[in-house]
Amino acid sequence: MTVSASPPTDLPSESASPIATTTPVSAPSTEVADEPVKGAEGIKDAVSEKSKTAGSIVETIDSFALQAGSFRLSAWDVLIVGLVIVGVFAFAKIGSRAAHSALSRATRLDQAQQVLFEKLLTLAIWVVSILIGIDILGIDLTALAVFSGAFGLAIGFGLQKTFGNLIAGIILLMDKSIKPGDVIAIADQAGNETFGQIRKIGIRAVSVTTRDQREYLIPNENLMINQVENWSYSSRNVRMQVEVGVSYEADLDRAEELMLEAARSAKRVLETPPPTVWLKEYGDSSVNFTIHCWIMDPEEGVGNVRSDVLKKLWWLLKENNIEIPFPQRDLNLKGNEEFKQLIEVLRGSSDASR
Repeated sequence: MTVSASPPTDLPSESASPIATTTPVSAPSTEVADEPVKGAEGIKDAVSEKSKTAGSIVETIDSFALQAGSFRLSAWDVLIVGLVIVGVFAFAKIGSRAAHSALSRATRLDQAQQVLFEKLLTLAIWVVSILIGIDILGIDLTALAVFSGAFGLAIGFGLQKTFGNLIAGIILLMDKSIKPGDVIAIADQAGNETFGQIRKIGIRAVSVTTRDQREYLIPNENLMINQVENWSYSSRNVRMQVEVGVSYEADLDRAEELMLEAARSAKRVLETPPPTVWLKEYGDSSVNFTIHCWIMDPEEGVGNVRSDVLKKLWWLLKENNIEIPFPQRDLNLKGNEEFKQLIEVLRGSSDASR
């Protein structure tokens, strides 16, 4: 018996059409714009999860955007950045005031140390506040790389003096060479020297108030590089001088006693160290003395003390018949022919008038 084998059914026949091969087509890629403020996107997602109504409002605000290439900045980003900046400033201000209040109650610190620690704490609070703000916003600083060079250069030139004055103020407070309450001698723009009391050492300048209530704002750097006369650096005692002249015919010993009495009568003159009188020079018309007296409150002025001493001395000299001379000059005329003719003319005119 013959058995015929049928061809296998799994083999393709000659008439069968070839199997079509398909190549998968990838979906068109969508380029996502870079978000310079990533924190704003996170806040938007959090608001949308909490409330659909609030989320729709946020989406509407976020739809208003400025896009340049892959850079996108929306109105929502600007709003969040503004709110964070306001929050940073508020936090820094409140922290600075809290630090000032806490340091003002620290009795172990003197005034200069309080100001120094207050400045350092204020600077630290501002730095921390700015870093927290950047962290909250999640700002991608690389997005601003185009402007970083020019911006950094402008900041460097613009704030160079500001940072210099800030560091100078901190150094002045650290070495205690100048502190609030000190009395220093300063010169105005015309070169006239006067003195004033330091009221405040700020970030940029020192505030100095004179006796006529003029307030000078002196940059901190100037007080470091220029010579400063500090009247209360190591001691508040200040010696002042009062110039007096008496006649050559006067009793000098008695005049000195009266000068000492006038100096002691002034209310602000200290008993210790006691006032002294020095004979300064033999002047053209008088014998000149200098009264040295000490005060311990230079911020109250020195002109009023000098006035009190001179007024008291005026009456003491009057009572003791000691003359305060005025300038005197001897005029010597040399005779010559022209001078004799002038005398004759004057004499003739005088006789004619009689």
